[in-house]
Amino acid sequence: MADHPVDEKLPALKMATTGLQHVAAMYAGVVAPPLIVGAAIGLTATDLTFLTGACLFTAGLATFLQTLGIWKIGARLPFVNGVTFAGVAPMTAIVASTEDKSDALPIIFGAVIVAGLLGFLAAPVFCKAIRFFPPVVTGTVITLIGISLLPVAFGWAQGPDPTAHDYGSATNLGLAAVTLLIVLLLRRFTTGFVKQIAVLLGLVIGTLIAIPFGATDFGPVADAAVIGFPTPFHFGAPQFQLAAIISMCVVMVVSMTESTADMLALGEIVDRPADEKTIAAGLRADTLGSAISPLFNGFMCSAFAQNIGLVAMTKIRSRYVVAAGGGFLVLMGLCPMAASLIAVVPRPVLGGAGVVLFGSVAASGIQTLVRAALDKDNNVLIVAVSLAVGIIPITAPEFYHAFPETARIVLDSGISTGCVAAVLLNLVFNHLGRGGRDAHDVTHPMEAGEELTGTPRTPAAS
Repeated sequence: MADHPVDEKLPALKMATTGLQHVAAMYAGVVAPPLIVGAAIGLTATDLTFLTGACLFTAGLATFLQTLGIWKIGARLPFVNGVTFAGVAPMTAIVASTEDKSDALPIIFGAVIVAGLLGFLAAPVFCKAIRFFPPVVTGTVITLIGISLLPVAFGWAQGPDPTAHDYGSATNLGLAAVTLLIVLLLRRFTTGFVKQIAVLLGLVIGTLIAIPFGATDFGPVADAAVIGFPTPFHFGAPQFQLAAIISMCVVMVVSMTESTADMLALGEIVDRPADEKTIAAGLRADTLGSAISPLFNGFMCSAFAQNIGLVAMTKIRSRYVVAAGGGFLVLMGLCPMAASLIAVVPRPVLGGAGVVLFGSVAASGIQTLVRAALDKDNNVLIVAVSLAVGIIPITAPEFYHAFPETARIVLDSGISTGCVAAVLLNLVFNHLGRGGRDAHDVTHPMEAGEELTGTPRTPAAS
């Protein structure tokens, strides 16, 4: 019996190039949190480079846990794990409230360790929520994942620094558009292996095109060391403060919610639906990876949604490809010069490729919604309201500005709020009581249902 495509082991060259493509797609997301937190602390350039390398290294370890797995740990799906951006706001808040900035990272690391261990213990309970994720919920959440990621691509397309004079310039947007065009042409007019690595080729060609425009900076390669190891507890032994621990536990809940949605999404894409056992194993990998990460000076880890788009687009479903990407991440953590090569890719070029990747995620969500019986009025309402709630942080970023910072950790994540809304609405409309209304077809979400007696309407003659 042939292996499932998820368990397929590809030839070495194909494994390496497609694995590197995954790293290119998620690199910016991994290095952004340490750069932001490190800048808030006021780290030196050397320490900032060290912190960034440590996050790459720990992302690789977490990816190994998720893709290869040990015991009951790891979803064994093509998931890339890395530093979750949900932790940036609370971590910078911890930095701001710490008088001695040298204590900030040890306090953050202590809080992440505790949150990771508690999350690991809670995984078997948390995963039981899977029965509340039918296609109407998963399709909505997958669509929101793609929609929520698209503004990231648009931001990259404008440039790396919003305060720079050329941010959003015609040159930057042009480079993004050219990269997008290259990826589309490669996908349309090539076949086989070249077609599968279209995104990687687009990034390489886009970077070369950017050189004459001065958008490609090779400085990071020249300044980077060849070998470096993330020495355990480089910034000091972890410290445990209750307020910091509580804030990171909230982030862990958000992260576990998003990871659950991501696993369900990826399970649909690779044709290996994520059941309760798979989700529990995946959450254990996320949380254990997070608990181990601070040992090597890394932050909380979570599944990366942007790589789901790459799997959806390339149709390469092998988890070993992503494990190869994890190997590259580990090597980058051990070799700062190698890590700097990915940093050479201009942000606008990444933005152009990101449009394809993130748009593919949203398209996968729409495909799932096709199976969600949207001819039923209840399901239409669930999708309509959940999408609206999830899009709030994207279209109105300051909508929740009056809420406490702790609450905004959840509210400012469209994926989390949309997921919660979809689960609750599905529970109310399709589980509680008789849930009878969803048995009837409608042509408009506000069309009247059946009579109060529950007598079904007679369908109109066609």
